[in-house]
Amino acid sequence: MFLFFHNFARSFSAFTGFNRTGFARSWLRPVVVTFTLLTLTSLSVSVRADNLLIVGDSLTAGYGVPAAQHWPGLLQKKLKENGTSQTVIAAGVSGDTTSGGLRRLPGLIEQYDPAQVIIFLGGNDGLRGTPVKLIRKNLADMIEMSKASGAEVYLFSMQIPANYGARYTRSFADMYPALAKEHKVTLIPFFPAELTSQPEMIQADGIHPTGKAQPFIAEHILPYVSR
Repeated sequence: MFLFFHNFARSFSAFTGFNRTGFARSWLRPVVVTFTLLTLTSLSVSVRADNLLIVGDSLTAGYGVPAAQHWPGLLQKKLKENGTSQTVIAAGVSGDTTSGGLRRLPGLIEQYDPAQVIIFLGGNDGLRGTPVKLIRKNLADMIEMSKASGAEVYLFSMQIPANYGARYTRSFADMYPALAKEHKVTLIPFFPAELTSQPEMIQADGIHPTGKAQPFIAEHILPYVSR
């Protein structure tokens, strides 16, 4: 970049005849240097890290799973194999709710300046019987906050057991596609049935995926976030 402007200055001085007077050296050089530095500074400011931030709960934090088997780490490997520059940041806190995620999100955005954000929350809210209206508001606020930062947003569609009542369970499940449509973000479907229906894929608590399930989760999410 500097070489370009340096050559421009030489050409300009030769064309105008300023090189014979010495004026070009005293006047053009500081202008060119200043303009070049301003341009390079502007370019450096405009480039953001290609961070993929996952804001979640125990499903993101890797509850009951060795760190080497954790799906965000496996997702990072797969993205790297695909030749992308994305860096996966797993900001999962076991037991976290949409209210907790909403409180944490501003600090996470400030710290990581993510290019992509996956919102992976709501399951604990549902298991606690939190009103769907409140869950929806928290998720909507998180979506809009992420979009306002310039990030591309993905909403992971959670599900809860049917024993919470048909009405609540249906309202909870319907909330995610409705939010994605309303806020124009990408919806990542809940884990496929072949994963949740196999005993070896789910821990004894009936909720958390086992280490064996982690590669399937990474494969499930990969197509949505891969650049």
